[in-house]
Amino acid sequence: MISPATKKDYPVLINIWESAVKATHDFLSNEDFEFYKSHIPIYFQHVSLYIYKDDKGVIKGFLGVEDYNIEMLFVDNTNRGTGIGKILLEYAVNKLKAKKVDVNEQNTQALNFYYHFGFKEVDRSEYDGEGKEYPILHLMKAD
Repeated sequence: MISPATKKDYPVLINIWESAVKATHDFLSNEDFEFYKSHIPIYFQHVSLYIYKDDKGVIKGFLGVEDYNIEMLFVDNTNRGTGIGKILLEYAVNKLKAKKVDVNEQNTQALNFYYHFGFKEVDRSEYDGEGKEYPILHLMKAD
């Protein structure tokens, strides 16, 4: 079900990212959406990247972790709410020992997801990692 991603998976992962972000990040400008989309392959190179495949071998979601931080967790929009996000999150926490995640403050669906699984806000940044005006909440898994 979960395995390391390879570069050949990137086109599918970018499609999943686009599907998920269009459904959850309505606060992004079109220009910023295109900016982030063009940078996704660069971001992939800086994380340990894992994919979730269904029983037919179709990639439905992915996870990127670096330094115990969940850098990305996205599920194809047509599969949101089916438990794939929970499976990926549990893998990150239990197998990869991830304890932190940064979430856009305006992305209430993601915030509620992480709060539901025991993450708590520990800090806030006014700007995202690219210096754009999208406030970030820094969450940590409560023990």
